[in-house]
Parts: sequence; C-alpha cells; structure tokens
Amino acid sequence: MSFLRRPFALLIPVMALSLMLGGSAMRAQLDGTNRGIDPYDSSTNFEVGGVQVDIRAANAEAARSEGWRRAQILGWRILWARTHNRPIDQAPDLPESTLSGLVSGIIIEQEQIGPTRYIARLGVMFDRARTGQLLGVSGQITRSAPMLLIPVMVTGSSSYSFEFRNLWQRAWAEYRTAGSTIDYVRTAGRGIDPLLLNYPQTQRRGRGWWRLLLDQYGAADILIAEVDLRRLYPGGPATGIFTARYGPDGTFLGRFVLRAANSSAIRTMFDEGVRRIDGLYRQALAQGLLRPDPSLVILAAPLPPALEEPAEETTDGNTLATAEEPTAAPATIQSFNVQVATPDAASVQRAELDVSRVGGVASAITTSLALGGTSVMNVRFAGDAAAFTAALRAQGWNVTVVNGNTLRISR
Repeated sequence: MSFLRRPFALLIPVMALSLMLGGSAMRAQLDGTNRGIDPYDSSTNFEVGGVQVDIRAANAEAARSEGWRRAQILGWRILWARTHNRPIDQAPDLPESTLSGLVSGIIIEQEQIGPTRYIARLGVMFDRARTGQLLGVSGQITRSAPMLLIPVMVTGSSSYSFEFRNLWQRAWAEYRTAGSTIDYVRTAGRGIDPLLLNYPQTQRRGRGWWRLLLDQYGAADILIAEVDLRRLYPGGPATGIFTARYGPDGTFLGRFVLRAANSSAIRTMFDEGVRRIDGLYRQALAQGLLRPDPSLVILAAPLPPALEEPAEETTDGNTLATAEEPTAAPATIQSFNVQVATPDAASVQRAELDVSRVGGVASAITTSLALGGTSVMNVRFAGDAAAFTAALRAQGWNVTVVNGNTLRISR
C-alpha cells in the first residue's frame, strides 16, 4: 500500500505546479500589454483618404495651396460616389465657398515639395453635421447590417489576428468607416478578444458558436479580411495578397495583389489594401451579395403548448362537450416607413436595434440615411398600423402617424 501511495503523493504537487504555471500562462495570454488598438471614432467626421495630387505652380507655397484645393474637390466627389454607389463623374459640383465650409481638415499621408511642384497623397475630412444633410437628401443610401470584422494576417508560417499588435490590425483600426456603406463592428483586440476572434475561429463552419459571438458583439454576420505578406528578404521588397471573405463559410468575394518597395512602405501598402477591400465589400453590398446569413439568427424558444382543460361532467355522469375557441388567423406582414431623428451614426444603429426588438417586427432596415437629420427605416411588422403603433408605444417610443403606413417616432 505504501508503494501505491507514493506516486500519488508525488503527483499531487506536480499537478498543482502545472495548474499554477498554466494559470499564469493563461493570464499572460489575456493580460498582455502588447495588444489592443482602439479603432478611430468615425462618428464626428467623414474621411476620404488616398487622394492623389500632382500640381505645378510658380512656387512651392502656391503649388501646395492648389494641391489642397484640388484634394477637397476630389474628396467630395469620392465621398458622394462612395455613399451613393454611383460613378464619381455623377457627383454634383459644389461652389468653393460651400466646399470650404464642409471640409474640417486635411490629412497629409505623404507629400513631396519641390520649388515649383507639389506631389502628395492626402486625406480630406468633412464635417458630419454639415455634410450629412447634403449626402442624405441627395438620394437613398443603402447601408449594410452590422458586420463583425476579423482581420487575419499570414506571414511566414504563422496566421494571427488579435494575438499581438500588427500593422494589418492597425490599418483597420485607423480606417475611418463613416464614409463607407458597410457598418463595421471593430474590436480593440483586448481582453478575451484574442481567444474568441482568431484565425482558427474563421475556419469553423458550425453556426452555434458563431451565434453566441455575434450576439455578444452586436453583429449580424462576419467579414474576414485576409492578407498574406511575403517578404523577399528582411527589410527588402514585400508582396501582399489581399482577400475579402464573408460569412462563417468564408465566401470568397475578391482578391488582389499589392507590392511594397521595402519594409517602411508596408504600412502604406496595408492602408491601400484596407481601402480596396472596403471597396470589394461595398461592391458586394450593391450587388445584393452581402446579406446576413439567416442561420446565424438566434431564434426565441417556442412557447410551451397550452394545457387542455378537462371536460366538465354532469351529476348524472354524462360529459358536457367543451366549446373550442376559434383559432386566430396569422397576422399579415405589412411594410411601414418609420422616420426617426439620427444626429450621428451611432443613433442609426441604436434605432434599428431598438425597433427590431419590438414584438412582431420581422425586420428593420434603414433605406434613407440623413445624418444630422431624419432617416427613414423600412419595417416589416406582423399586424396593422394600429397594432404596430401600440407595440412601439409599449417600448417607450412617442409615435406620430404621418399618413397611411408612414410613422414618426422619437424618445
């Protein structure tokens, strides 16, 4: 007996030490300081990046001023075309005085200044409150459902996303998404994010775990932005193979190749890769390909069946038949236009989420976006206008009937 007890006596301290080391490793994996990049806030400005200008003038100062003026004009046309999914040449021309009032800043991404020449890649920032009205009243804007973004970087034999800070994650965190028609859900990559949103997770096809993740992050589907970085030699030329996918099945949307002359140019290459992948996603949305997967929706548990009441018996032993209640016919799905004030992008998402939670609502999608004004949602509801109005008021909304199936709501 003593011979049998000795191995177990030695094994217990070893197991305890292993658990302590494993716990320390787990804490180190979750609490690492070299992780996490906060996404830029895109709610206050529209930004258009990558505007190329090449200007000649009498002197360097005049060339730079003219380059910034040209960048404002090109930036406005790119922003209008991006939000309306139309060619850039269809963008309306604005007077310089109006355009100057819309621009809130110029971002210098790269510039070369000569005695009489100015070559630069600039970013133009537009004030959201002023520009939102011009973009909102110009036409209907189609915006996607909230999409959880997972940036994946492959280099050498390693594939990772949020395990540690990297240039691909930083490029997506610094990308201002206000001018895009894609509603990105971007995480900082801290806490438990590296354990939940990693490369192996993007290879899983099962819907059960994806439903829990999307519910936790408040998204409807997944976007996977991949880059395969290949270096010729350390510090030398590099090639990036960029791939856009979406959904748990990793549906392929597009692929392109960019090249960097050296390691210092990789960050610029990644910024361009983010812009082009966003273009692939916007193109897929315009073609109707970027639709949330119905299998990712968490369905409510069905109500338990009603208990049948026993039949009543008379004093003489005879059974009285119970009258069956008539079965109510299923309510018809009707479409309503709901107007709601949207001062910023966050209010649009909150309104869609709150209305979609109203009992009987099948879907709530913003069909006309007016940041800083009144946006319009198309809501499909199982019932008539009176029932829909009552359901909204029960959730704390103030409801005003504009006409027919058009309602105006406010908190």
